[in-house]
Amino acid sequence: MDPVVQSESLTKRYGSLLAVDNLSFTLAPGTITGFLGPNGAGKTTTLRMLLGLAKPTSGNAVIFGRHYSELDNPPMRVGAVLEATDFHPGRSARDHLLTLSRAVGISDSRVDEVLELVELKDASKRRVKGYSLGMRQRLGLAAALLGDPDLLILDEPANGLDPEGVRWLRDFMRSFAARGRTVLVSSHVLAEVAQTVDQVLIIGHGRLIAKSSLAELTARVGGSVRVRSPKLSELAQALHKEGIETTATNDHALLAQGITSERVGDIAFASGIPLHELASEGSSLEEVFLELTSEPEK
Repeated sequence: MDPVVQSESLTKRYGSLLAVDNLSFTLAPGTITGFLGPNGAGKTTTLRMLLGLAKPTSGNAVIFGRHYSELDNPPMRVGAVLEATDFHPGRSARDHLLTLSRAVGISDSRVDEVLELVELKDASKRRVKGYSLGMRQRLGLAAALLGDPDLLILDEPANGLDPEGVRWLRDFMRSFAARGRTVLVSSHVLAEVAQTVDQVLIIGHGRLIAKSSLAELTARVGGSVRVRSPKLSELAQALHKEGIETTATNDHALLAQGITSERVGDIAFASGIPLHELASEGSSLEEVFLELTSEPEK
């Protein structure tokens, strides 16, 4: 299956500032990818290069095998929200969307469909200048959905949304991907990303730090295995013989570091030790993010 997005050695330099450095990744159909990194990491610059809004210094980025500008009627293939401020304050939400839709030959009925989809139908005749930030986020998403695209590129879409709105956004992205479509979402709301995405791309100083599924990432960085047994001291000794560090907990369990639950189970079985509990306890996404993106001590 061909990738939806393919970035190869993508690099962007502004004078002496290296904003994006040799960034390569692919996105598969039907997936939600969280694009993570601290402020100034190069996330927005990368999204702008994908959408043809910034020219790479070197490298290449294609969507559906072509540069964005070469796509046939791009709004029908790609929907993007890079900021929630690109609105005329004196226009109503519906008039804003009608202006966009008529420019690319989309029917007026589609405007009403997306307004209902993002739950702005009742406020569609109000001027945008009276909208909250969360409502503007929904309007931006409505604009991105006008062409019924196969790819959504969203930059901080949960910014300004209340908890109900965040839940709605999460459910929407899941249903969108369930239809075989693809989402690339940049966010600092790491706890929310952890509940939504299939995989993460983490960058720092413009370079790719990690590309992994959530489960693999959290297990790889600082993860542990929680295990309980009626022969806990014997189990600790068996694990120590294999060079595995363990820590006793207050509720009579062990935490084994740097090992999979399958390996702990194999060691216990080979030693004839019964187990009453065996569970992976990966780090939270926030902990992983901070560990991977923190500046090294000098």
